[in-house]
Amino acid sequence: QVKLVESGGGLVQSGGSLRLSCAASGRSSSNRSPMAWFRQAPGKEREFVAGGVWTGDYESETDSVDSRFTISLDNAKNTVDLQMNSLNAGDTAVYYCAASSYVMAGPSREALEYHYWGQGTQVTVSS
Repeated sequence: QVKLVESGGGLVQSGGSLRLSCAASGRSSSNRSPMAWFRQAPGKEREFVAGGVWTGDYESETDSVDSRFTISLDNAKNTVDLQMNSLNAGDTAVYYCAASSYVMAGPSREALEYHYWGQGTQVTVSS
């Protein structure tokens, strides 16, 4: 059973930074299936933020919708982190960690292709 646990959310002022972390269990750290971060603001659909997948023993493919957000995969810790910089009120949302069961060459941006989800962590940016 794959389990994903997010941490690192909270309240931050506009212009600040936060680092979210997702710890995975029940899943190999070198899995060739992607992991990703999505977010969902009140009244809006869940949207892709960033994703990554191991493509080799030491190589990974990553994708991000915004250069302010950087995803990193840690093979040793079996974690996936999301570094968020220059945050603004529009980034306020619940952030979810997700993992796919599909083997892919790159991370998908489609929520339907992710089969395991964390409980979410709230990020609130005050203006």
